[in-house]
Amino acid sequence: MSSPIPPVAPGTVPVTVVGIGADGWAGLADASRDALRTAEVVIGGDRQLALLPHDVCRAERVAWPSPLRPAVPRLLDEHAGRTVAVLASGDPMFYGIGRALAETVGPERLHVLPHPSSVSYACARLGWPQEDTTTVTLVGRPLASLAAALHDGRRLLVLAAGARTPGEVAELLRERGFGPSCLDVLEQLGSERENRLSGTADTWQHPPGDPLNVIAVTCVRASGALRLGAVPGLPDAAYDHDGQLTKRHVRAATLAALAPAPGELLWDVGGGSGSIGIEWMRTHPSCRAITVERSAGRADRIAHNAEALGVPALRVVTGAAPGGLAGLPAPDAVFIGGGLTAPGLLDACWDALRPGGRLVANTVTLESEAVLADRHRRYGGELVRLSVAHAVPVGGFTGWRQAMPVTQWSVTKPGEVPR
Repeated sequence: MSSPIPPVAPGTVPVTVVGIGADGWAGLADASRDALRTAEVVIGGDRQLALLPHDVCRAERVAWPSPLRPAVPRLLDEHAGRTVAVLASGDPMFYGIGRALAETVGPERLHVLPHPSSVSYACARLGWPQEDTTTVTLVGRPLASLAAALHDGRRLLVLAAGARTPGEVAELLRERGFGPSCLDVLEQLGSERENRLSGTADTWQHPPGDPLNVIAVTCVRASGALRLGAVPGLPDAAYDHDGQLTKRHVRAATLAALAPAPGELLWDVGGGSGSIGIEWMRTHPSCRAITVERSAGRADRIAHNAEALGVPALRVVTGAAPGGLAGLPAPDAVFIGGGLTAPGLLDACWDALRPGGRLVANTVTLESEAVLADRHRRYGGELVRLSVAHAVPVGGFTGWRQAMPVTQWSVTKPGEVPR
């Protein structure tokens, strides 16, 4: 039985989005077949269009150009007023074209007919509960983004960008200390040509196979590899740095005060080694950060650390603040790790901060501490001193070595949080 098409504004024609699997026409439900039979125009990738039989689907066929995303509004405008069906791989709303279409024409103009996703097929073949499996897509995204999902014992499904992706994933796992991890490459899921290749990252020697594949990874951390947890406060050894690094325990307290939430944007002003911005982004895949660093050498180091720790999307701005802040999108939170005595810096950050946003500043100098004390009197918030001591050998005994105390000011900007 066909699904009813949702109502749309008078004079508009809904766009039907049809999910299709590797099994092609044979695997489509009746509603999906009806939509393709009656469409005047079918838009899709070359591989997807080739799955439609010409004798029953006589619509004009239009292949997506590359890059795809900018072409979406133009192609829909060209065929306005006609009955349009768009082909998508599997579930259109799961890392598919459905998102771009919804953002372009509005969800009320979409009629989505999903097909089982490659993730659904993979979990069915492997016997993995989908709710306990982490999915990472490498389609149009950097390989390095996989690194943030690597935790001992976790199961990952990696959506491949092509035939070479399994080998690239195996290499990344070896480099990140997860060489013993088990890999299963599932090709052409759902079709008669379904195939499975297995091995470990350390021993992976399979040549590139079918470009339509999903990589199942059972993460196993190598003996002696650095353990990276899921919460802020990574080991200092995880970072390449020249001494300009917010140390582990202070970093954890700083991230707690910044309180990252999904989708929020952080300004990390005076990035140093990038640790605050990096660990902000590792808290959730949708968290974003911009690091502003005046030293070109440190800016390069920040980019290197971000890639190594799985957040290559961290944006690095090379320049001195406050000038380097001009034109940046308004932040939900700001961290200032240096340069507090620079004229206008603190005021520029405060003015740019969204209502309801958080500002956190750390310092170890008396001069900057005086600046924070003044702002605390004016704006309120919380002023604390963080002291950390480490046990070290003292002759044949053990004593405490005190690190420089850190003064931290944290404050929430008044006003209604925009929705």
